[in-house]
Amino acid sequence: MEQMSLFDDRKFSAPLASRIRPADLDEFVGQEHLLGKGKMLRQLIERDQISSMIFWGPPGVGKTTLASIIAGRTRADFINFSAVTSGIKEIKEVMNRAEESRRLGVRTVLFVDEIHRFNKAQQDAFLPFVERGSIVLIGATTENPSFEVNAALLSRCKVFVLRALEQKDLERLLANALKNPAGYGNQSIRVTDSQLAAIAAFANGDARTALNTLEMAVTNGEISPEAITVTDQGLEQCISKKSLLYDKTGEEHYNLISALHKSMRNSDPDAAIYWMCRMLEGGENPLYIARRLIRFASEDIGMADSRALQVAVAAYQACHFLGMPECDVHLTHAVTYLSLAPKSNALYVACEECKKDVREFRAEPVPLQLRNAPTKLMKELSYGKGYEYAHDTEEKLTHMECMPESLKERRYYHPTEQGEEKAAGERLKRINDWKAQGV
Repeated sequence: MEQMSLFDDRKFSAPLASRIRPADLDEFVGQEHLLGKGKMLRQLIERDQISSMIFWGPPGVGKTTLASIIAGRTRADFINFSAVTSGIKEIKEVMNRAEESRRLGVRTVLFVDEIHRFNKAQQDAFLPFVERGSIVLIGATTENPSFEVNAALLSRCKVFVLRALEQKDLERLLANALKNPAGYGNQSIRVTDSQLAAIAAFANGDARTALNTLEMAVTNGEISPEAITVTDQGLEQCISKKSLLYDKTGEEHYNLISALHKSMRNSDPDAAIYWMCRMLEGGENPLYIARRLIRFASEDIGMADSRALQVAVAAYQACHFLGMPECDVHLTHAVTYLSLAPKSNALYVACEECKKDVREFRAEPVPLQLRNAPTKLMKELSYGKGYEYAHDTEEKLTHMECMPESLKERRYYHPTEQGEEKAAGERLKRINDWKAQGV
C-alpha cells in the first residue's frame, strides 16, 4: 500500500473555500429569495428540471457552488467550461460531444463560468445547440447580462440574480468553517465572535473573501500546544485595507456615478459625498469624477446658478494640479456646492429638443441675412442682405429673424424660476415682447 503523507493530501492543501464548498442545497448559505423552501430555482434543481439559465451576481455569492450542486444532482452529462481558457475550437468540440449525446437520448448540462468573457462570435456558437436542446446552458457572470450576453442567447435563458451575502450569512458561514471537519473542525481554533464579525464586515458580501481572510488569520495566529489563537493584531493586518466592490470599467462604475449624480440632483450633499468617496476609495480617477461634475453643473443647474460651472471647472483644474490624495477635498467642495445649488434642467431640455429637430428636419439653409459676404459674387447672390446690426440700436435688439423659415416659431429654452434663472426668464420675456411688438 502506498504511504500517504500530509503533503499528498490534496483535500487539506486546497484553499478553505474549496474544501468546504457545499455539496447540497441544505448546506448552501444565502440566496433565500431563490433557494428557500418552495422557491423556483430550488424546485428546478431538486426535480432535475433545469433549463438554460444565467447566474448573475457579484463575486463570492455562490454562482459556481450552485453549478457544482446541480452537477451532483443531475442525471445529465455535466461539463464544466471556463470562458477564460477556452475558445471557438474548444466550444465546437464540446458541442459535438453534446450533439452525439442528444442522439443517444442523454442531456448535456454545460456550465460556462465568466460567460461575459466570451466575445459575440463565441457566444453565437452556443446558440444553435441551445435552440435544438443539445445542451442546457448555465452561465455565470459578474457583469450585467443585458450588456454582456448576446440578446438572442439571453432571450433563451432565465436570469437569476444572486445578491451579495448579508453579514449574518457570512458569520454563519465562518462558524460552519470552524466546525466542518473539512475546514477547522478537527483543530482547536480560538477566535472570538467579534473577530468573526469583523471578517464578515470586511468581506463586503463575498463568501470567498470571508473564508480566505479567516484562513489567513488562522495561518498567522499564535500557536500553542492547546490551540491556534487568532489575535486582534494579526487580524488587523489581514483586513487593514477594506476592499470596496468597484470595477472601473464594469456596471458598478456606472451604478456609483449614477448614485453620485442623482444624489446631487436631489440636493443631498451627504449622500453625494459618500458616493464620491466610494469611487475614490475604489481607485477611480479623480479627473473622471471632475468631468462628470462639469457636465452636471450645466445639465442640472445651468442658468439657475452659472457659478456652478466655474466651481466644477476649478475643481477639475485642482485635481489636475494636485492629484490624489490631496484633491479629494476639492471634489468634496464642488460636490457640496452643486448639491446645494438651485436646480434647473432647462438647458438640458433645450439642447435635447434642438438636437431632435436637427436630426428629424432637413438641413435648413442659413437665411441670407445671417450669411457673411466676403466676396463680390456672394454679395451679388444677396449674402448678408437684410442683416441688422444690434449694436446700432438703442435697445441692442432688432426684429431680424435668425431661425430658418420652417422653424421660426420654435422655442427651445424655457427658463424656470429657480435661483438666478428667474431673472434670465424675465429678461427673455421682455426681449420676446419687444420683438412681438414690431412684427
